[in-house]
Amino acid sequence: MELAFIPSPSRGVLYLGPVPLRGYAFCIIIGVFVAVWLGNRRWIARGGRAGTVADIAVWAVPFGLIGGRLYHVITDYELYFSEGRDWVDAFKIWEGGLGIWGAIALGALGAWIGCRRRGIPMPAYADAVAPGIALAQAIGRWGNWFNQELYGKPTDLPWALEITSSADGRVPGTYHPTFLYESLWCIGVAVLVIWADRRFRLGHGRAFALYVAAYCAGRAWIEYMRVDDAHHILGVRLNVWTAILVFLLAVTYFVLSARKRPGREEVVEPGAVSSGGDADSDEKAVDLGKGDEDGTGSEDGKDSGGGKQDKGAEGAEAGSDAAAGAAEADEAKDQAGSGKKA
Repeated sequence: MELAFIPSPSRGVLYLGPVPLRGYAFCIIIGVFVAVWLGNRRWIARGGRAGTVADIAVWAVPFGLIGGRLYHVITDYELYFSEGRDWVDAFKIWEGGLGIWGAIALGALGAWIGCRRRGIPMPAYADAVAPGIALAQAIGRWGNWFNQELYGKPTDLPWALEITSSADGRVPGTYHPTFLYESLWCIGVAVLVIWADRRFRLGHGRAFALYVAAYCAGRAWIEYMRVDDAHHILGVRLNVWTAILVFLLAVTYFVLSARKRPGREEVVEPGAVSSGGDADSDEKAVDLGKGDEDGTGSEDGKDSGGGKQDKGAEGAEAGSDAAAGAAEADEAKDQAGSGKKA
């Protein structure tokens, strides 16, 4: 009986005429678009302007790509700088090799620059884009499927990944699809962050910290299953140690932030116009509403109300004088009539 398995593509690049369309690069690009789209929706819902997420992504994405590549090249330098290797390959990002730790670190630096230029609090922006980043990772992991790389230990499970050709020289066979495990885990992380953010109104960077902690929890056990070459510390893969360290930092930030600054930011983008109309009109409406609630009204309302009361009093006084004059006239007529009769 032939075992079921997940087939790998026979090649990782398609050609549109002379233009190569690489599966790895295509997954990264689609992931970026999804992250920006979802981040934009969440940013608007939190009171920001449409288009701000994309504007800041212009800074964050290039920085993230550079950071991810630098982390990969530094931690796997022997692939590019050892004897018999060509160092030019270090620049061939389309062939695979992005470290998420470097991508997040340097991408955060790019986002910080963009936020500073727009006068936006970085933690609020990070909270808005956190689930989108997780989904981008879920999509980007399929680039490893196109390249037949970063798989796990041999297995005969029905969802095993068939490897037909491997750059690291391993024997073709069926292996744990760690790319699929991480992709599904990242989708779960995105759902978790969206739910927790709605349920607990996370703010001041805590939604992003939750994303980081949840991702690291999954990355640790998935990384432990991988069989590709990696540096080890005390017999444990470097990325496992990195995941543990980053997890602890994220949890620490989450706890301290919740104690120091509970709740969510009131303003995420200064000067943004609310969806209900002009911001100034909304502010005036709030002021008037407050006046109605406490029974005092605004100063303008007091003045106009007082003016109306003064005018009403003057009118009443004039009406009273007129009535008195009419009564005197009637009395004079009666007296004249009595004199005539007498």
